[in-house]
Amino acid sequence: MTDAEYRQALALFRYGLIAEFLQQPPGDRGLYARLREKAKGEYNIPGSRRTRVAAETMRHWLAAYRRGGFDALIPKGRSDRGRPRALPQSVADALTALKDEQPHLSIPQLIRAVVGSGSAPADLHIPASTVHRLLSRAGLMHKRGVEQASSDRRRFAFAHAGQLWMSDVMHALSVGVEGQGRRKSYLIAFIDDATRLIPYCAFALAENTPAFLAVFKQALLRRGIPQRLYVDNGANYRSQHLALVCAKLGIALIHARPYQPAGKGKIERWFRTVRAQFLSRLVSADTASLETLNRTLWAWVEGEYHHSPHRGLEDQTPLDRWAMSANEVRLPDPQIDLDALFLFEAKRRVQRDRTVSLNGTLFEVDAALIGETVTLRYDPGAPPSRGVELWREGVFLGRARALDAYANCFVRRNRPSQGIDPDRPAPAPRNTGLVFRDLDARPNKEKN
Repeated sequence: MTDAEYRQALALFRYGLIAEFLQQPPGDRGLYARLREKAKGEYNIPGSRRTRVAAETMRHWLAAYRRGGFDALIPKGRSDRGRPRALPQSVADALTALKDEQPHLSIPQLIRAVVGSGSAPADLHIPASTVHRLLSRAGLMHKRGVEQASSDRRRFAFAHAGQLWMSDVMHALSVGVEGQGRRKSYLIAFIDDATRLIPYCAFALAENTPAFLAVFKQALLRRGIPQRLYVDNGANYRSQHLALVCAKLGIALIHARPYQPAGKGKIERWFRTVRAQFLSRLVSADTASLETLNRTLWAWVEGEYHHSPHRGLEDQTPLDRWAMSANEVRLPDPQIDLDALFLFEAKRRVQRDRTVSLNGTLFEVDAALIGETVTLRYDPGAPPSRGVELWREGVFLGRARALDAYANCFVRRNRPSQGIDPDRPAPAPRNTGLVFRDLDARPNKEKN
C-alpha cells in the first residue's frame, strides 16, 4: 500500500465513524453523548494496533469534515506513519477474503492456505491469535446461520424520502447477448426505505463494482443523494471506489452484519414482488437482449409498481409517499462532476511503442511518456473509441485515443538527428528514373 493509498484508507475510516452524525446540527446537546457511546466500540484502524477512538477525536473529525469536506479528513503526517508492522496489509486482506469465501476453514487451515497460495511469504510468522483478532474485528468468526441469542431486532422505518436507501442484487433469468448466446443476468436495485420507491434498478451481466456503480449513478441522477446507503457485505459493496464516492457525496455507507439478512427485508420483499408480478409475465421477446429487458423492467416500475397501493405505506402508493417528502431530498451540487467522480482508475507503464493496455484494448499516448507510469481514468461502460483520461502525478495530460494500427502505417516517423551541419547544402534529390517536365506531360489515367 502506497502512502497515498494509506492516507485515503485512513480518511475513509474516519468518515465511516462520523457519517451517521453528519445530519445532526452542530449545537445538538445529545451529540457528544452519542459520540461517547460510539467510542465504546472496537475498530480496525488502518495502519494501527489500537482499536479504540476517543469521543473528542471523533468530534474533531466531524468539525473538520464540516469545514473542508472529505479532503479535510486525509492525514498529512509522515510517509511511514501507520504502516502495518505485525501483519502486512496484503496478508490481512488475503486472510479476510479467504475466510469470507470459505467460512468453514479453521484459523490454522486458513494460515496454511494463504501461505501455500503465495499470498504471504513462507518465512513470515503469522500468530493464530493475531488472525483471530483480525477476523473478529471483521465479523467473520460467527458461524454461518448461527445468530447471537441476545441480538436485538426491531422493525424500523424512516420518516422522509432520502434518509435511507437499501441496495441488493438478485440472481435473475438468462438474457440474449449478441455473439454470446444467452447469459445469466443480475438485477441490481435501490429502494427508498421511507417511501418504498425505486430510485433506479437495472439488469446487468455481472454483479461486480462497475455494474453496481453504473446503476448507482443513475439512481443519484434521478432521485437525488441519500443520507445513508445500506448494503450487503459482498465484494462490490466493500470496494474502495464505492466508499470514496459515498464520502465525496456525504453519504453514510452502512454494511449489514454478516449472515444476518433480516435488516434488508424491504428490498428482499421487493425482489419477491418482481419475481411474482414481473418475471412471471415475460415472454421470449422481452429477454432477447439486455436493453429490451431493462426497458420492459423500467416500464413496469414506473407504470405499475410506483402507482400500486402499498400495505406498509397505509395503502398509499410509493410515488404519493415520495411526493409528500420530496422537499427533504438533497439534489446533486451543480459544481460536482458526477461523471468524473464515478471514473475508475488504473496505473500503467507506457511501452516503447507509445501504447498502454487497458482491458484488452491498446491506447496510444505521446512519445514523451515512454517508460513513464501514468494513471488512466475511464468509464468501464463506455466504448474504447471514446478514449480514456491520461493523468500523471495529479496533472491531467489529455485523452488517450484507441490505437489505430492501420492509420499508423501512413504516419511519417521523425528520425533521430545525426549531427547534420545546418550550413551544409541539402543533397540533390534522388534520381528515380521518372522525369516529368510539366503537369501536362504526366500520364493521363482517364485517357488510358
